Amino acid sequence: MSIHQDDLRAVRVNAKAASPKELAPSVEKQSPPALHAGEALIRVRSAGVNPSDVKAALGMMPQAVFPRTPGRDFAGVVVEGPSAWVGKEVWGSGGDVGITRDGSHAGWLVLPEAALREKPKNLSFEEAGSVGVPFITAYEGFRRSGMPQRGQTVAVMGANGKVGQAAVQFAVQAGANVIAVQRGSGAWEGPSQGVHVIDAKTEDVAARIRELSDGKGAHIIFNTVGSPYFEAANQAMAKGATQILISTLERPVPFDIFTFFRGMHTYVGIDTLALNCIDTNERMEAMRAGFEASTLHPFAVSPDAVFSLDHVLAVYQEVIGGASRRMVFNP
Repeated sequence: MSIHQDDLRAVRVNAKAASPKELAPSVEKQSPPALHAGEALIRVRSAGVNPSDVKAALGMMPQAVFPRTPGRDFAGVVVEGPSAWVGKEVWGSGGDVGITRDGSHAGWLVLPEAALREKPKNLSFEEAGSVGVPFITAYEGFRRSGMPQRGQTVAVMGANGKVGQAAVQFAVQAGANVIAVQRGSGAWEGPSQGVHVIDAKTEDVAARIRELSDGKGAHIIFNTVGSPYFEAANQAMAKGATQILISTLERPVPFDIFTFFRGMHTYVGIDTLALNCIDTNERMEAMRAGFEASTLHPFAVSPDAVFSLDHVLAVYQEVIGGASRRMVFNP
């Protein structure tokens, strides 16, 4: 049975923009969408803003449809749908959410019941809404490569980025010997216990990784940046090691096939856009216990990083410009 809800608002992107300067998202009145069988209506309380949300508006995601409401990550409350879910606090993300279906940068979000997962009880809505894409990307990389193990060395390239910080957390949680490679000598923002930090600007990355792994090299290298670290990562891989790749600046990279097969190396490519909301939120459920036990931690979301939808253009431009802070909407 339908219940009365107030009209809210949603971001709308009607056509792809040629550049960040030409982004023209609008904010429009949003009535509660009608539900089909097996769907749930979520009142969005927090929605993280990711580079992929903005890249889709720039036409860099060929599967993105127009017009639509962007936004992949969310936390909120189920207000209509299957009775077992009404009133429950949920969280999640999805490679289809905000890309091929209307997303979370809105007051209302419709998802299939199979995609619903309960939010960790100890996280605020802002914290839960910030987890999404970065942690899913890190988790999926390790899931596909083999989760880190105690005694292994795990090196994270670009560890100061949001995916990098999440990857470091998973490796620390597993008890691995963790090496965080960041560009620049700024303060390390991730966990400090058991983590060695390398400044890629001033140190020989491959040599330092081998030094910190007793000369063996890293068992897993999570390369969040791609081409700038590809050669150093290859030189730092242990026998039988895996390198995870999620992004790149340059597509062509030098590749020594002899070193690859003699080293028995594996390369794993991750694209979370290929995971729909049901697949994605199965992974979110797998992380929930870690957040509830505080072996995983959400990103810090300061009060000045929580925005109404009125600030959508400024937020999108800051995120695509490389924002270091985690930004969320409270619709």
